[in-house]
Amino acid sequence: MEDQEMHVKVKRVTDKFTESMYVLANEPSVALYRLQEHVRRSLPELVQHKTDMQSWEEQSQGAIYTVEYACSAVKSMTNSSLYFKSIEGLLRQAISMKEQISNTQGRRRRVVDQPALKEGGERHSSGT
Repeated sequence: MEDQEMHVKVKRVTDKFTESMYVLANEPSVALYRLQEHVRRSLPELVQHKTDMQSWEEQSQGAIYTVEYACSAVKSMTNSSLYFKSIEGLLRQAISMKEQISNTQGRRRRVVDQPALKEGGERHSSGT
């Protein structure tokens, strides 16, 4: 009887040991299968997010470049006020010179036109 009991007890221990070994052997496989399943489901969405983020980064870099360029242009414009004042002075001088030239030409026309009027007036008065 002891032999049979011992045989049953040994069988139970070996069965439990075999079952434990089977579970331990398959547990990593199941875990890896679950990981693979998760990666297959989530990877396309992650790839889409990555491409979206890269696109946004490129757009942001472009916007940053544009803003920096505009800021440097504005800064250089504030530094160029001296040049604008110089241009303004030169324009005023040019306008003044143009007026002087126009006045001089106007006087010449009057001087040239006045003798013609006197001669024409004399002719007209001497004819009567």
